[in-house]
Formats: sequence, structure tokens, C-alpha cells
Amino acid sequence: MAQKPLDLYTLELPELEALLQQWGEPRFRAKQLWAWLYDARVDSFAEMANLPKSLRDRLQVEACLGTLALETEQHSQDGTTKRLYRLHDGQLVETVLMPYDDHRRTACISSQAGCAMGCVFCATGQMGFARHLTAGEIFEQAMRFARELARQGDRLSNVVLMGMGEPFHNYDAVLAAVRLMMERLGIGARHITISTVGLVPQIRRFADEGLQVTLAISLHKATDAERERLLPVNKRWNLAELLAACRYYVEKTNRRVTFEWAAIAGENDTLEEAHKLGALLQGLLCHVNIIPLNPTGGYAGMPADARRIEAFVRVLAQYGVSATVRVRRGIDIDAGCGQLKSKVIRSQPITLQE
Repeated sequence: MAQKPLDLYTLELPELEALLQQWGEPRFRAKQLWAWLYDARVDSFAEMANLPKSLRDRLQVEACLGTLALETEQHSQDGTTKRLYRLHDGQLVETVLMPYDDHRRTACISSQAGCAMGCVFCATGQMGFARHLTAGEIFEQAMRFARELARQGDRLSNVVLMGMGEPFHNYDAVLAAVRLMMERLGIGARHITISTVGLVPQIRRFADEGLQVTLAISLHKATDAERERLLPVNKRWNLAELLAACRYYVEKTNRRVTFEWAAIAGENDTLEEAHKLGALLQGLLCHVNIIPLNPTGGYAGMPADARRIEAFVRVLAQYGVSATVRVRRGIDIDAGCGQLKSKVIRSQPITLQE
């Protein structure tokens, strides 16, 4: 059986040096190769002009630049790009690139094939869970966009882990991938956001990491009884536990928490709901990011009206809670928040760990 090519993106520089030394190459070749990977960001060995042809030929046979196979690509009217990648075992994940008028280029990437959290209004949550992605598979989604933008004279400026999956359910791989993005793509910690539905032990662990990465929490309801209907994870860690973890995060990092609020018509866009949310968050260093619900086939809810959202924001301000309304992007190609979906090869369910 042919040996599987070695993904060079999974190697640290000392490991690359050791590999090339085994191949009889001088040590400086590893730094040359490293520069092609992360400075020039080429997508083929043939472009590595200062490497000898014999080495390029061997790399072509025994190594590869990532393992994701592009299945389909869609383009939205607003410039958003959505890609479907096939993983080595046949699993499928989606990833999105969003361009903004202020020259930001934001990649929304996935951390799992499917998701175990079961949030009722999320297309990924409706799929079920298949498996965690590796740190390399997570990093490569961002790397592919960074590589292609570099060829256009542009750069990847932001990354949000808001694609398929619950990032903190795959904590170690996600944090490893985030560090790779910072070190190898030059993306500052404050330009990376990790979103979670509220895995309390991992929020506390994340607070202790000492990173300036932004923490976003999917909230959507301000009472336990109502939140449990939308986000089953609330049965495991209720709002009191979640808010205590958020306060711990603020104390440890001096950074504000972002709360995501999918505005659903008649469900959580009322003035009464705004007062509940304001009272819940009053005094906490935080910001509420409101986005009208994006449609999914498995949930009947509709997006809230813009005027109701404006009134909602005004009520929050009475409690000293800042809020903004996020622009919906890629809706025509199902690339918005909560819309990412693909078929998954089912695996055994995983129990959440403390």
C-alpha cells in the first residue's frame, strides 16, 4: 500500500529540518522551504524556485500542502465565498470567506464535522455529530484563504471559529490551530474570535490561557426555561453558571465578552425580552452582537424586523449594555451564521467532559 503523503503544514520548523536532514539535504533547505510555505505562501512545489529540482520532485511524491479536497464553491451577490471541503475520510465541512468594504477579509471556519450541541435553529446542529477536526484541518481552512488572497495582493485579516461545530468541544485542537494562525499567518489574537454555546469548564480554562483572542457566546435567551428550548446545553450549564464563568473570564483577561443574539421574530425580539437581557447582563463588561435569524430548513422561526431590533437595542442601553446589529452576509448561498450544513458520516455520540 502506498504511503500517505506527509502534510507539511502539520510540521514545526525543527521537524521539517529533521525530515530534510534524513533526506540528505543541508539544514538551510528547511528554512527556504518554510519561507515558501508561510512567507510566499505558494500552493505548489514547482514554484519553490531556489530548491533543487531533485528535492522538489521528491516533495511532490512524498509530501503535500494540506489535505482538504475542494468539492464545490459558491459565490454570493455580496462577495461572500462558501466552500465545501472533503476530508481524507470522506467527511464534509464548509468554510466561508467574507469581504468587507473596510478591507477586512474574514474567514469563518469549522472545527468539527457536524455538531453535538443540537441547537434547534442551527443547520449544523440539526445534522448531528461525526467527528472532531484535527488542528491541521482547522488551520488549513484559514491557510487556503490566506494563500489565495496573498496571490491577489491581499491578506486574510480576521478569523472567526463560527463555522460547523462547537469549538470548545474540540478544545485542544482549536487552541493549537489558533496558535498556528497567529504564528504562521500573522493574524493578531484580537482578530480571532472563538464562539461557544456555553461550555462552562472550557470558558474558565480559556480564561487561564492568557490569550487576547475574542470570546463570543451564543446566548439567544435570557432565562433558563426559554434558553433550554433553543440550546440544550443550557440543561448542563445554566445561565447562573455561564455568567459566573463569564465574570471569571473578564477578571482574568480584562476583556469584554461578546454575546451572540439571533433575533427571532416574536421569540426573542420583544421589549420584555430586552429588559430581561439587560437585567441579566447589567454590570458585566460585555457587548451584544445581534443578527436577524438566518433561515434554515429545520426551523420555522423568522428573522426579526429591523424596527423591533432598534427598539431592543435602545432598551439594552438603559441597562448600560452596548449592542450592535451585525450585517447578514452570504444568505443567498446559505453561508450565514447557523446555515452551514453538509452530510456527515455518523459516529458514536460523545459525552461532554468537565
